[in-house]
Amino acid sequence: MIAYNTILATDDDYRTPADRRTSILPPTIAFYIPMIRTVFRASAKAKRGRYGDSDWVNSSIEIFNAMELARCRFHIEGMSVLHRLDGPAVFVSNHMSTLETFILPALINPVRRCTFVIKPSLIDYPVFGHVMRTRNPVVVSRDNPRQDLLTVMEQGAARIASGLSIVLFPQTTRRDDFDPSLFNSLGVKLARAANVPLLPIALKTNAWGSGRMFKDFGPIHPEHTIHIRFGEPLHITGNGRDQHEATLAFIDTHLAGWSKATK
Repeated sequence: MIAYNTILATDDDYRTPADRRTSILPPTIAFYIPMIRTVFRASAKAKRGRYGDSDWVNSSIEIFNAMELARCRFHIEGMSVLHRLDGPAVFVSNHMSTLETFILPALINPVRRCTFVIKPSLIDYPVFGHVMRTRNPVVVSRDNPRQDLLTVMEQGAARIASGLSIVLFPQTTRRDDFDPSLFNSLGVKLARAANVPLLPIALKTNAWGSGRMFKDFGPIHPEHTIHIRFGEPLHITGNGRDQHEATLAFIDTHLAGWSKATK
């Protein structure tokens, strides 16, 4: 099994080893059995008030291991950027599946303590909601953009002032494709107001598919390599338009390259 310090010990790049042990079970079953066990164990600790940062990272790594056990392959790039940060940052990413919410804590939190901007349903979610509440997230409705902006600016800035980095997904919903017109500039606004860098993340996580009845619990597709790429920090200048465009270009370029490589 992979431990989080094994991933972070790599200079900049992590690839799933070719000789990684995998399960003989079908990928979806091989993943969900340990995944559900991890979530229930984490929820039980969270309800007792005993779920801290190291527990969150360990849970995240268990999900990471479960994906590799299900024959999924990771390629993570740009991790050295995290080690060069000298303070909190705003991490901005496209949102493709449930996987990034589970995996990013293992990559970011050991270096820069972080929390997420999330929708209310993740707080109210059975079992998993107990875990998310311990992470001091910023909760937005997505029904009232004006109020969501105020919430993120006020609460996000307060989290950053306390030393936490913020991870947010500016898309309105999870999507396999990337539509820049649906990617708002909330991350740029928060980074500018808090006077911290914005760090773009491009990811391709459709190895965890969407379910028909329950969107969060879809099939696992090991034929899709999981790509995560951290970009260089962007320091906001002026109204932040240039940095927003640079973020869009970073994500779009990497997604296009990964898609082309699979054809």
